[in-house]
Amino acid sequence: MKWQWQVLGAVCGGALLLGAGILLGHFAVPRAGGGRDPPRWLQDASGDLDEKLIQDVMGQVESARIRENLRVLASRPHLATTPGDRALVQLLRQRWQDPQTGLDGAAEGTYDVLLSFPDPKRPNSVSVCPPVLNGSRLFESQRSEKALTPDQAQEDVVPPYAAYAPSGSPQGRLVYAHQGTRSDYETLVGRGLDLNGTIAIVRYGGAGRATKAVVGAEFGVAGLVVYTDPKDINDGRAGENDTYPNSWHLPPSGVERGSYTESFGDLLTPYHPAKGTAYDAPGHPGIPPIPTQPIGFEDARTLICEVQVSVYNQRVIKKSANVMGFIRGSQEPDRYVLYGNHRDSWVHGAVDPGSGTAVMLEITRVLGKMLKEGTWRPRRSIIFGSWGAEEFGLIGSTEYTEEFSSKLQARSVAYINVDISVFGGSFCTSLYPSNPCGQHAVPFAVPAPGSGTGSVYDNWRHHTNRSSPTYGVIPSLGSLGAGSDYASFIHYLGITSMDLAYTYDRSQTSARIYPAYHTAFDTFDYTDRFIDPGFTSHQAVARTAGNVLLRLADSLVLPLNVSDYGEALEGLYSVAAQGQVQADLVAHNISLAPLKVAIDRFKTIAADFNQRVMKLKEDPLEVRMVNDQIMLLERAFLDPRAFPNKYYYSHVLWAPRAAGVPTFPGLAEAHAAGDWDAVRKHLSIATQAVESAASTLEPPA
Repeated sequence: MKWQWQVLGAVCGGALLLGAGILLGHFAVPRAGGGRDPPRWLQDASGDLDEKLIQDVMGQVESARIRENLRVLASRPHLATTPGDRALVQLLRQRWQDPQTGLDGAAEGTYDVLLSFPDPKRPNSVSVCPPVLNGSRLFESQRSEKALTPDQAQEDVVPPYAAYAPSGSPQGRLVYAHQGTRSDYETLVGRGLDLNGTIAIVRYGGAGRATKAVVGAEFGVAGLVVYTDPKDINDGRAGENDTYPNSWHLPPSGVERGSYTESFGDLLTPYHPAKGTAYDAPGHPGIPPIPTQPIGFEDARTLICEVQVSVYNQRVIKKSANVMGFIRGSQEPDRYVLYGNHRDSWVHGAVDPGSGTAVMLEITRVLGKMLKEGTWRPRRSIIFGSWGAEEFGLIGSTEYTEEFSSKLQARSVAYINVDISVFGGSFCTSLYPSNPCGQHAVPFAVPAPGSGTGSVYDNWRHHTNRSSPTYGVIPSLGSLGAGSDYASFIHYLGITSMDLAYTYDRSQTSARIYPAYHTAFDTFDYTDRFIDPGFTSHQAVARTAGNVLLRLADSLVLPLNVSDYGEALEGLYSVAAQGQVQADLVAHNISLAPLKVAIDRFKTIAADFNQRVMKLKEDPLEVRMVNDQIMLLERAFLDPRAFPNKYYYSHVLWAPRAAGVPTFPGLAEAHAAGDWDAVRKHLSIATQAVESAASTLEPPA
């Protein structure tokens, strides 16, 4: 069945940091006039972005090459550290060392990390074992998804499992606990149900995978079964004629795999790279304390009576590799623009992460060709990363940021993440930052895929927008949580980060993500037929991401508008200054006035900074100073003591919020807990962070 949605534009897929109004605008830098010509070294150091280069690069991006990249990437399963994964390590190195289209260099970095795999000799299962049958089983869950296409019958398809869940075979009454949130369990207990020794069955959504088990164990649950409900992923469609391979919907046997840990990075070595010298921390925080197993909705609707969950996962230390590609900058080689995506997948991973890697390989092909021909070299260095073991908890990227934390914090301009580059059909739009006031707005320059007219920006703003007091109606943005490899860059190191993607039109479906997510049905055929026929959306992502990359690498003045941070701060403040939050603060004699003063001061200083940039002369030292202020602004919002119980989270503005109120995360959680001392503490932390950021932008004394 062909794609039926009339998708004229899609909401922004993924998420992108508001910080610094990233990259839709570009400061105009006046040329110095009069006098003798400056020396050649000064001319070279003052060279700005060549717009013709941008157009040339976009013109060289080919959808057919991206399609072929994905066909190769998704040709076999490549779970982290397996033979399929190691084959892709060699592929990446080969591409980036190619004499015609390679980069300046490529390297492999390995880490000894704790991973979790099912025991191949003892399959995991969920079974119905009534006591009256003396151990016989009325029902047992399927050990693998049905092979509906030839690629799913490959031997190295890993059976469905919950990574890091402990082994065990608890048996007990089956209790439906909705999404396994704390409130869901509390509701059951409030209705008089004793959860001790039960097996809870929950659906995906509402809470993180591991949280469902961690919280369930607090209420006495002995085992957990997790399934994907067709209402949440298929708009209620559950019949074989309505699902893949006849449509993009998840087949009844499809099972969503995943990592069941609340933290990220290697669990044994938090804050340290998993090398031989690392200290192994005791315990494994944030992983399920009870056996847990995912199943398909075909099995979920069959379960009754006494249920037994049998899990035989093994936790082992394996060598996982990152593959790094490098382009050396001509003028500022010690300033890094980073671009990355993970390489590993649960099975074939065509959409997640193959679509993003296929785009990255096309970008590096085009840039590598220009390098080898001698027609281009960026002002700043570019680092490409193919991260290993992301699916187990963002491990490769986190270990990289741990190992090189000092260098990356001191030298990194920004990190661009393109993981799932295309979620939905070919008529979608791209997630991109605010500040459409500049002449060189990237989405204006990228044609919308498939439509023949209009730009990515037009499409995006039409279908998902908000009103900005500065710019009027602009596209809406997401916020960066911890869903992909940008997490350690932004939350741990304070490096400005973004995640770019095309997605489906959410007004046309209630699916929480594309239906084949983390299943054996996420294949090249699935992508080629239902996600992006013709690969025009992939091409648009490559053009957009490449455009962003070049502007960050080649612009004389970094194209990050610091004033947009003032608008973001105002938005966070306004939520706290109204409604129930404000009423509670007044009742406890807590004032937001100091925070408001700090935000107003930041806005004033940011506006003054922009004026200084507009008047900037082509003095390389002046330009360097201004760029350092722009680059280091994000770091000013870090406070490693703000969230002592959350590994890696130190960004005062963008740390994930457990509470639903969209204000400063520490304030939101303290308010939700009714801890007024903590409210005062987090108001102080937020105020200090804003004041520190403002001082970062002040002119030198």
